[in-house]
Amino acid sequence: MMLEQKASRIRLLFIDVDGVMTDGRIELNKQGVEETKSFDVKDGLGLKMLISAGVEVIVVTGRKSIVVEKRAKELGIHEVYQGVDNKGTLCSQLINKKGFMRDEVCCMGDDLPDLAMFAAAGLCIAVADAVQEVRDASDFITKRQGGAGAVREACELLLKSQGKWDGAVSVFTGK
Repeated sequence: MMLEQKASRIRLLFIDVDGVMTDGRIELNKQGVEETKSFDVKDGLGLKMLISAGVEVIVVTGRKSIVVEKRAKELGIHEVYQGVDNKGTLCSQLINKKGFMRDEVCCMGDDLPDLAMFAAAGLCIAVADAVQEVRDASDFITKRQGGAGAVREACELLLKSQGKWDGAVSVFTGK
């Protein structure tokens, strides 16, 4: 099946944080207590547009961070799962609970822990700087790296494949 056909069916996106929504760097203060992450504003707008177009977005990450909770809330993402050891098990449980079919689910990741999540999805997206194993398991590899527009690229792919891009843009252009 062609990429656009797969993307046209997506109703749920599972997305990793470190290395996908961020560039993967984690900065700690001198006491090693407070954590700082950088998020791309264009990625954020892409996620907001995707949510507005009716695609549910769920954050699934292996780390725990207050910063992630705050950013997700700003974007209108209501479900955030942190400290997840087995992303595949969680994703499968959520897919079943919500009643989605596998081909309605997309996962976006960058590193080995994301492979289990990929196994639950019908469409798998890797960021450009993902590890080779994740790129090999992907249906689509973004041109941009994690934390630098890769999420926006994925959101645009989904919205355009579903014929919702022009409507999403019209909110800003008034056309």
